[in-house]
Amino acid sequence: MKYIQLIFSPTGGTRKVADAVTKHWDPAVETVDLSDAGTDFSQCILNEEDVALIALPSYGGRVPAVAVERLHKVHGNSAKCILVCVYGNRAYEDTLAEMEDAARESGFDVVAAISAVAEHSIMHQYAEGRPDAGDLSRLEGFAARIKEKLDAPQDFGIVRIPGNRPYKKAGGAGLVPKATKDCISCGLCAVQCPVKAIDPANLRSADGKKCISCMRCVTQCPQNARKINGAMVSAASLAIKKACSVRKECELFI
Repeated sequence: MKYIQLIFSPTGGTRKVADAVTKHWDPAVETVDLSDAGTDFSQCILNEEDVALIALPSYGGRVPAVAVERLHKVHGNSAKCILVCVYGNRAYEDTLAEMEDAARESGFDVVAAISAVAEHSIMHQYAEGRPDAGDLSRLEGFAARIKEKLDAPQDFGIVRIPGNRPYKKAGGAGLVPKATKDCISCGLCAVQCPVKAIDPANLRSADGKKCISCMRCVTQCPQNARKINGAMVSAASLAIKKACSVRKECELFI
């Protein structure tokens, strides 16, 4: 038996949540990075005795389409799985429902699901510093309850996961980072982009049709030389201010 994390975490928030859940699991947990555009995910093959944690961010209440595409290439083979969706304190809406469908289509048996909050990847004033100590403690408690369920010799039953089908309409990227005059053309942004939206021969901009506004290029730039339009960020921040004003807590569905 093996434990494996399947994670799409361009800026690290989803990874922090996933690591908190699997912190005390034994044997050691393997990690598959779903944000790595160069990986052949069809080579990820599990079996019925294995346990997978699938951790994905919520972008506008949906799963990033590229993460679903890559997850569909994984062979679950009836491995048990825990779903973790991570959002920036607004709402995760249909993310968990979409993750459940994608996991089952890939052959996984869903035994639990978690929603968790991490600092918003664009508007950092929302859920700033999360997951915090309270979140991490709560997540470790969830992990213990899930481990008890996995260890119990019983039928796991049906997990009631919130969300709508059909899912809400997915939004476009909208906020596409561009290079400033501080760019030194090191090319790291192009290498790190999960969807190869940045042409190594033209680092100044990005392909708006490919970009998913994940902000990895912004966080990875050693010169802090990639930015998004400030006016657009201000408008987007104002639009979600009310929804983000109340602290949301992590939830467990088991």
